[in-house]
Amino acid sequence: MSQDQPDGGRDRRDDGRPEQARPRDRTGRPLPYGTSEVPLAEDHVPTSVEEALLLGVALWNDERLFEAHECLEHVWHAAPDADRDFWQGVIQVAVAGVHLQRGNTAGAVSLFTRAAERLAGYPDVHRGVDVDQLRVACAGAVAALEDAGTVIEVGFPTFPSMDGGPWFTPDPAALEPPAVRTPIPDEPVWLTAGRARAPRRRDA
Repeated sequence: MSQDQPDGGRDRRDDGRPEQARPRDRTGRPLPYGTSEVPLAEDHVPTSVEEALLLGVALWNDERLFEAHECLEHVWHAAPDADRDFWQGVIQVAVAGVHLQRGNTAGAVSLFTRAAERLAGYPDVHRGVDVDQLRVACAGAVAALEDAGTVIEVGFPTFPSMDGGPWFTPDPAALEPPAVRTPIPDEPVWLTAGRARAPRRRDA
């Protein structure tokens, strides 16, 4: 039984969800308990998908990309099927940046490439995000990293907001943000929707 966790279980948030008590650095690497010598990743608990998106963008622009990707995952989990690849692609750009910060060239190249592939099917501007700028940034980063063959300083883009964005909607046909804030889902929307669509087993 761990002396740091005397009950032997995981720490829990107020809502009962498990919480990782072990501190992490700003790139998400686990650190020994009690570490205070380096800047630590903070645990953010947004109250709506819209708040998670705005917080994720702010953290992205502060190059706190590990924390940004965790906030943006709330957006991805709430997204309708039509936007699922879009938000996952945005998150993968942030995760590629995390790999850059960790000095992992191969991981960065892989994530930038996968992000560009996911974003390829969306228009140049989508949900208030300059998708074309993200794709160009991904391609430029991959070319620079592959040409160098090692970790190099690749300028990470600020979040490419457009026209008052970014904004989220649970409705794939919407042309503007919803008037009411979207609750944080406990599970990804497509996961719960898949369960609802699953055919019931008939007794033999």
